[in-house]
Amino acid sequence: MNLVEKDLKYVWHPCSQMKDYEELKPIVIDRGEGVYLFDIDDKSYIDIVSSWWCNLLGHRNPTITASIKAQLDRLEHVIFANFTHEPAITLCEQLSEIIPPNLTKFNFSDNGSAAVEAALKMAFQYQYQTGHPEKTKFMCFTDGYHGETIGALSVGSLDLYAKIYNPMLMDTIRIEAPDCYRCPFGKTRDSCHVECFVQAEKAFEQHGHETCAMIVEPLLQGSAGMRMYPPLYLKKLRKLCDDYNVLLIADEIATGFGRTGKMFAFDHAEVSPDMMCLSKGLTGGYMPMAITITTDKIYDAFYAEYREGKAFMHSHTYSGNPLGCSAALAVLKVLREENILEQAAVRAEYLTNALFTALGNHPNVGEIRHLGLIHAIELVADKQSKMPFNTELRTGYQIYKKALEKGLILRPLGDVLYFNPPLIIDEKAIDEAIMICVQAMEEILG
Repeated sequence: MNLVEKDLKYVWHPCSQMKDYEELKPIVIDRGEGVYLFDIDDKSYIDIVSSWWCNLLGHRNPTITASIKAQLDRLEHVIFANFTHEPAITLCEQLSEIIPPNLTKFNFSDNGSAAVEAALKMAFQYQYQTGHPEKTKFMCFTDGYHGETIGALSVGSLDLYAKIYNPMLMDTIRIEAPDCYRCPFGKTRDSCHVECFVQAEKAFEQHGHETCAMIVEPLLQGSAGMRMYPPLYLKKLRKLCDDYNVLLIADEIATGFGRTGKMFAFDHAEVSPDMMCLSKGLTGGYMPMAITITTDKIYDAFYAEYREGKAFMHSHTYSGNPLGCSAALAVLKVLREENILEQAAVRAEYLTNALFTALGNHPNVGEIRHLGLIHAIELVADKQSKMPFNTELRTGYQIYKKALEKGLILRPLGDVLYFNPPLIIDEKAIDEAIMICVQAMEEILG
């Protein structure tokens, strides 16, 4: 048996209908370099989706690689209860310098879903221990996504991931999410004053008294199709949460570390959440690690004599893993010393102009939206009416397969194609990716 046959015999791949693999076999990757991946036949692929949005600074980044290797010769892991180590301490210290104000305490876990679970439990327990046992509900956006574990799925609203598990999930309060492409108020991105915020106000009026926290993907609902909404919404939401004593949880797992053009999405709104969940780009895509960061005020509600039973009894085996911390420290070093965000801003403008030139007038491109280097191409059957394609056609998936043949990983979100490349992408790779994208679209759409 070759490697592909062995893979299909043993491996159940994530987020996949495995029957599709009868036609589109798994591609065996041998190595990476920058924005490129190479299979065992040495065919190259542009990783325009950053391997599920986590590869921040390119594959085989020498600084991150060296940092992990050096740490591996000292300490691979240690229990993080009652023990600590220098990489974790230094990481918290350095993150404190760049995260939004008032976020001061760091709780480590090993993936984004786990970070969200920690935030939900922390919020619930905080409200209980500060005299608000009635606050047991969570608010979230429709079409939101926060991970695959039970709590995270409960505060997500995408049927593709959650519907079948509804009997297992918590009952949450869903607020109609901003949809700036198909705005129900008839506004455009240029004329918007977040009229849709009235939906949040209604929900808080009705349920604020029983809500312990609201969780949001700030500015960008990734799995919903890279939906983007303005910073003003976050600013108004911060005040609304304060008015009703509802904690605000920022899921910055996909948006953190420069993806949106600023270090964190909340920086655009110039307000701070009560909790922030980080993962993906945290280690540059090298190691599984996540952090839930919160305030002194929340931390202090758990600080008591052991007999009072107020401790946060939540743990993960690999919490604070030294290898992950060393990778994250290297990421911060590269961001700091190599002016990555400034260079990414230049490339983002180049990508925007190039995409609009290539596809702005395409009859099946309803909208090209962008935030930092993240660019989404929403495909529609009719541009004027914004009518989507029949989902049974799987138009985005057909284009994805054609793009793979040509060396571009253009994994879609339904019929939304997107570019979310490593921040170090250059103009040459951008041009090549757009060329392949256009060719693949032509072959499927004509």
